Amino acid sequence: MSADNHSFVLVRTDIPHCARIWNYWTGGKDHYEIDRIVGDRCIEINPDITTVAVQSRQFLIRAVRYLAAEQGVRQFLDIGCGLPSMLNTHEVAESVAPDARVVYVDNDPLVLTHARALLHSTTAEGVVACIDSDFRDPERIIADAENVLNFREPIAVMFMGVLGLVEDYDEVRRIVDTLMKAAPSGSFLVMWHGTDDSRMYVDMCHAYARHGGVPFTPRLRSEVEAVFDGLEMVEPGFVSITQWHPHETEIGEVRPVSAYGGVARKP
Repeated sequence: MSADNHSFVLVRTDIPHCARIWNYWTGGKDHYEIDRIVGDRCIEINPDITTVAVQSRQFLIRAVRYLAAEQGVRQFLDIGCGLPSMLNTHEVAESVAPDARVVYVDNDPLVLTHARALLHSTTAEGVVACIDSDFRDPERIIADAENVLNFREPIAVMFMGVLGLVEDYDEVRRIVDTLMKAAPSGSFLVMWHGTDDSRMYVDMCHAYARHGGVPFTPRLRSEVEAVFDGLEMVEPGFVSITQWHPHETEIGEVRPVSAYGGVARKP
């Protein structure tokens, strides 16, 4: 199932592309020379960024599996989904609940092309859809998602590292609050955000913008945590993404990175 269909995508290979660079950092194959050049320059400034990239996907996998297996969530709204790498949201959810319904949201033509390819990898019982929409327009996302998701049943609303693309903090709060207000009681917010407690990360964000990338805003941990206001945090609460339900094999090696978030339930 798809919200719309584009037959042609103009790909600029002379301009760095944040989704392709992120894909490069996670070991994917969907990137070009300009992405690798800028990505490598970012690594020189902040060697931890590849760890953040990989661990952010691991956090997604653990959070989706937890919600599907332990909380019985069957609906997922993945906003600003980016290019696929490792396991995707619907693959994790459907491995636990074959009837899961997953909606991917992005407004990047390249990302949408890849997202539509995922529509064919769903289970017979499940539903996967993609919506062409800017996450700054939550009202439109809700209207389109209602064609696929049942807003009378719990929904996991996911913002995986994308809210830094919004410079205005009040706008960040409005976006999240609008979506969570529309979601019913028992829904969850899954979110992480890069924080400004690492000088290397802050410097990298500035350098990335200077090299033509889309500006990204690191924020205070307190600002990121406040996005969860009014919701009930799931244990272990608001933590570095590496410390949220780490696998047993990781115990003893887990270290915080400048990316914080968590999972919280709407009462």
